[in-house]
Amino acid sequence: MQSRMLAMEEGKDQATVIRTNISRTLPLRLLLFCLLFAVMAVGLSIICMYSVRFFIFQQTSTVTPSSLHPWFDESDTIERWIRPPANLWHSISDTELLWRASFVPKIKEYPFLRVPKIAFMFLTKGPLPLAPLWDRFFEGNQRHYSIYVHALPSYIAGYPESSVFHGRQIPSQMVEWGKMSMCEAERRLLANALLDISNEWFVLLSESCIPLFNFSLIYHYISRSEHSFMESYDDPGPYGRGRYDSRMEPEVQLSQWRKGSQWFEVNRRLAVDIIEDIKYYPKFKEFCQPACYVDEHYFTTMLTIQVPQLLANRTLTWTDWSRGGAHPATFGKDDMSEAFFQRIFEGQACLYNGQPTTVCFLFARKFAPSALDPLLELASRVFGI
Repeated sequence: MQSRMLAMEEGKDQATVIRTNISRTLPLRLLLFCLLFAVMAVGLSIICMYSVRFFIFQQTSTVTPSSLHPWFDESDTIERWIRPPANLWHSISDTELLWRASFVPKIKEYPFLRVPKIAFMFLTKGPLPLAPLWDRFFEGNQRHYSIYVHALPSYIAGYPESSVFHGRQIPSQMVEWGKMSMCEAERRLLANALLDISNEWFVLLSESCIPLFNFSLIYHYISRSEHSFMESYDDPGPYGRGRYDSRMEPEVQLSQWRKGSQWFEVNRRLAVDIIEDIKYYPKFKEFCQPACYVDEHYFTTMLTIQVPQLLANRTLTWTDWSRGGAHPATFGKDDMSEAFFQRIFEGQACLYNGQPTTVCFLFARKFAPSALDPLLELASRVFGI
């Protein structure tokens, strides 16, 4: 009996020891568990934070890849401010585009090596059927040109990567012949081209235009000229002054009304003047409706009023109006020959920097798609391409 009681007492003592050990061990395990949970929570939070930041950056980069960069890639060098957009496609409105393009440096001396370029701006409905000829024309001159294409919004370009026109289409709007939407498209082209600070001269061309000389001659002709080539003349007849509306006064007087070719070349200063205009634009938009074809009058009248001394008062694009009608002659495969182009080159006479010259036209139109193959055959002999 006594031994049983001793055994029971020993059992109670062991149970007490076990309970004491458990009571001491539980807080330590709980502490370790809480610490492990906290570490896991912090780690998960860090992973989530960087995942969200990466996802947001990827999304915004997809929308505007040319303008957005990760914060850790930002450069504080001059390159950040002078590099042109890598992608011409954007989603900003025309109002925002014109505002951005109107920025003009007040200090005229560039603090970096600037190679001035010619911006070739193609205004077209859809494809450029003469693109292979232009590809040959531009070959080897990448540092001295930029290309911009304004087509109808529904047109999706399919130029191969080897073509100079690949990826050069800008966001566009509908264009109607003879209406202000035509001039708005031209201003849109100028504004996009002005975003590249190296573009110094701006040439407007159509899908039916061709070069008449090689790139080197055309570049030197334009870059060394003291004037911009915007045709401007006073036509007293029904297709000139006859289109004037007196409600355009006082901004535009009848004596200031001018007519000229739609196809122009302007320098950077005049390009900015055109896209920032808010004085003449409303008058022409309201009071120059067909049969007043605004693309023949708006820019040429405005610049003649503002800066007549900077204009050569002639176009660089040859066009044949001898057949009459509202549109010039179109030339196809059967017209292409050395004799045909010899007739274009002969008999030219104009002023260049105040001196007589026989080189007056650098481009020509209108050429049908069927003319492409014979043009490629004639290119080296006739155009020096």
